[in-house]
Amino acid sequence: MALFPIRTFGDPVLRAVAEPIGEITSSLERLVDDMLETMYDAPGVGLAAPQIGVSKAIFVADIGDGPFVMINPEIVERGGEWTWEEGCLSVPERFWPISRPGFAKARGLDLDGNEVTHEGEELMGRVLQHEVDHLNGILLLEHLPRRVKKQALRDLREEALGMSSGS
Repeated sequence: MALFPIRTFGDPVLRAVAEPIGEITSSLERLVDDMLETMYDAPGVGLAAPQIGVSKAIFVADIGDGPFVMINPEIVERGGEWTWEEGCLSVPERFWPISRPGFAKARGLDLDGNEVTHEGEELMGRVLQHEVDHLNGILLLEHLPRRVKKQALRDLREEALGMSSGS
């Protein structure tokens, strides 16, 4: 298994729509193992393939009930509303109160090619939506109110410029 660097804000792979996976292969199984290792090391509760530079429609997650994988997932049901301090491994050490549906149900495939659904309220619902967003090229910044988003983007760009100029 291998740890991958997590791609962060500004990396174009995070804005691209991930390609659907047509065939489940042994290399995909290795990718899942590597993604889980990377997610646990970060530490995080979910990780989408684009976050490690692989533009494929797959994510792994573990909110404390054991790890699971979803291939070609889609959100098929949402409901309610829940505001929570949400963060992202691709926007490290930043958290914002973000309102999303409090319940989500996702459908996709497991590593055996079987259709699976995962659903839940609060954290599970949020993780499902957050990771599927990654596969659609959407970062959590898109869920911020306009003024908060503008400030967050300004802060992130300034931080990136400061890092690249050696400050």
